[in-house]
Amino acid sequence: MTRIIIADDHTLFRIGLRQMLESFAGISVVAEAANAGQMLAAAQTVEADLLITDLTMPGTGGMQLIEQLRQQHPALPILILSMHDEPATVRRALQAGATGYITKESTPDTLHAAVRQVAAGERFIPAALAETLAFESVRPTSLAHETLSQRERQIFKLIAQGEMLSQIAEQLHLSPKTVTTHKTHLMEKLGIGNNADLIRYAIEHRLFD
Repeated sequence: MTRIIIADDHTLFRIGLRQMLESFAGISVVAEAANAGQMLAAAQTVEADLLITDLTMPGTGGMQLIEQLRQQHPALPILILSMHDEPATVRRALQAGATGYITKESTPDTLHAAVRQVAAGERFIPAALAETLAFESVRPTSLAHETLSQRERQIFKLIAQGEMLSQIAEQLHLSPKTVTTHKTHLMEKLGIGNNADLIRYAIEHRLFD
């Protein structure tokens, strides 16, 4: 029996993921987590053969979370299940310690194959994603900020200028939650964990002079 911990901050997605996983023979979901803290606690207290997690969750997220998990539980395979398919994000997740990476657009067959392979201690990346990574590696090296969307760059600029998230939300006519989500995504893409490093990155790359 393959014992799995799943982590995602969207309740309906977790319910659907659990049902799909448990429809596969020999798989049991032994714990669920809605944020980074719950996931770290589950990994500490529950015996599991595999952790499936999103990159973007409340609390510590992204590459920092993968690195923390790898430090605390070096033998626990980690499968990333994310909405992001940018080569730079996938590559950084694997470098941080993820064992496999699939997107939320994957088919049930791909999920099943990923679970079997990653739980066995092997790496897994879908063929199409692996091909994208391969072609990306022979192109001129791009900088992380070049993967940002127009909205993410807009919010990045305002943060670098010292604006508070509430002020940014008001200026852009967005909800504070939406602005926070965009900020989380752009920080993940840049591999940055706090505002000070975000501002330092902007200065070093002369992004908003």
